Amino acid sequence: MLRPLALADMGAAAQVHRIAFDQAMPWLTGLHTPDEDRWFYRERVFPTCRVWGRFDGDELGGIIAFRDGWIEQLYVRPGVQGRGFGTALLDIAKAASERLELWTFQRNTPGRRFYEARGFRLAEETDGTRNEEKEPDVRYVWTR
Repeated sequence: MLRPLALADMGAAAQVHRIAFDQAMPWLTGLHTPDEDRWFYRERVFPTCRVWGRFDGDELGGIIAFRDGWIEQLYVRPGVQGRGFGTALLDIAKAASERLELWTFQRNTPGRRFYEARGFRLAEETDGTRNEEKEPDVRYVWTR
């Protein structure tokens, strides 16, 4: 089931983010505490983004947060990856936008393959000095 998420879903969204992030990028594990993740979703993501979730039964399996042509967050729990959760969430943002941009880390090879397979094109590479993690990143662009 796909549905917009409400602030009451904030804790579950933050948890999906942390589990998927740590699995995909173990070299960055421990960057934030669960309390910091919840604060980030409550104070930054939910007030500024449209946030959707895809559920696996009663459990939140994936989330997307997007606004003004940007995908801010897209995370899918490792246990449901490869089952169309990410694509379904991405399709929500694509349906609402003519153009989308996003950042991901250069070393996030599975994520990069995912976006490229869904029509995103590499637009920029950086050395990471502008992101919190100081991790080299890439910006992707999709246009309808």
